Parts: sequence; C-alpha cells; structure tokens
Amino acid sequence: MSSYDDVRRALRDGSYSGPTSGLRPGYLQANIVILPQEFAEDFLTYCLANPRPCPLVGLGDAGDPRLPDLGADIDIRTDVARYVVHRDGVAGEERTDIQALWQPDFVTFALGCSFTFENALIAAGIPMRHIETQATVPMFRTNVSTVPNAVFGSDLVVSMRPIPEDRIAEVTTICSRYPFAHGAPVHIGDPAEIGIRDISKPDWGDPAVAQPGEVWAFWACGVTTQLALADARVPLAITHKPGAMLITDVPEAEARAIGGERI
Repeated sequence: MSSYDDVRRALRDGSYSGPTSGLRPGYLQANIVILPQEFAEDFLTYCLANPRPCPLVGLGDAGDPRLPDLGADIDIRTDVARYVVHRDGVAGEERTDIQALWQPDFVTFALGCSFTFENALIAAGIPMRHIETQATVPMFRTNVSTVPNAVFGSDLVVSMRPIPEDRIAEVTTICSRYPFAHGAPVHIGDPAEIGIRDISKPDWGDPAVAQPGEVWAFWACGVTTQLALADARVPLAITHKPGAMLITDVPEAEARAIGGERI
C-alpha cells in the first residue's frame, strides 16, 4: 500500500484486515469501543477515571458513524482493520465490516494507541521488535485494578516491549510526551510483580523474546476496555481486534486527549 488513500481503501473494502502498526507513520491510530447509548455515560466516566489505559481522543454522537474530529471521511462501520463483536460480555465473531450490525443508539469511543509512541521511539533509534518481525505486540492481563464505577471495572491490561536496559530512562522521557497514547511505562522488569506468570504466553498478540542487555517494559493498554466490557456483560458491543486499529487523519503532533491539552 503505497499511499494513505490505498490504506484507507484497503481497510474499507476489507482487502486488508491485519495489524496496523507501522501503517501511515506520523498519524494517530486509535482503539475503538462502540456500545449502546444507555452505557455511554458510565463508560465515559470509566475512561476519564483511567486515562493511562483509556486515553479518550474521540467521541461520536449517538447513531452517527462519523468521527469528524478524527477524519472528515471516516466511517466507523467500515474503516477499522478488524472488528470483534461482544455479546453479553463474550468476544465472539470477527468482521471487517459492521454495517449490518449498526444501531441508531450506538456511541463510538476512540482511545489513543501505543503506536504513537512506538513511532517516536523508532525515530530515536530504539527498535520495536514486533514491528521488525511483522508481529502483533504482546499484551497481558495483570493483577493491577483500574478505578471502577457502578458499571465498568477490570484488571489493567498491559502491552510489552523488550527495551535495551541502558535506554530505559530515554524511553520513559519520550513516552511521557504522549499522555494521549498511554504515556510512560507503568512497570519495568519482573513480570511476576504485576501478575504475569509466563511472559512467553501473552493473552493477546504474539510472543516476544528479550535479547541480552534488554529488559521487559510494560505500558497501559487500551485492551483494558475489552475486559471492562466483559465484566459489565454489555449485551452488544463492538471493538477493534487488538493490534488492528482505526487510522485517523490527525497528525500525532496535533493529537490530544479529551479533557487534556493539545500536545
């Protein structure tokens, strides 16, 4: 895919439905949660209470598949690389198009994505192994609790990347510049300290191997919202497949979290 038009077209017609990491560098990618309006206020409250895993960058109007603040031509029913349909909290079928499932009360939430800080780290010469190997970043459920409300609450999900130990301070500084994209790592080092029993068996994504001189670094992850949907047993909700995101028209340099300052 040689241009953004090619990327958008391939996502929209379903001819590409794989990981979007590395596609259209420099532009904001987003996690997506779509759910009925009756749950929207509580979900919004949950996101605002948990900005590290749930940095809200876009919010649609009820029944409107557009997200004009993120792209003039976005249609959320077709433009995500791959969707997962959740019924009564259980993740089931995957689709490349949700037009047949769209409801007039659906509200779309767009959440910042770690691909933003990955681009910044790569620009600084810090390798991202899952991009180099064309894999999906490994993600794990932890034993760390998020801030719950009456409807939503879950354990924190983290994404993991092996980082050269002598560059951890630099990584933390760079990622701290992107609070709309999960910010700095939430944990560095021993996975067992946050409840991860086997680093070779991620709950989502593909395994990664640390090389000599590297340490495990963990970031808050938007897949946390999918656990929150499961725990709340929302009758019908739709999310992106982990790693297969919405690519927006917003340059990363201009992105901001809702309620936050423009970076």
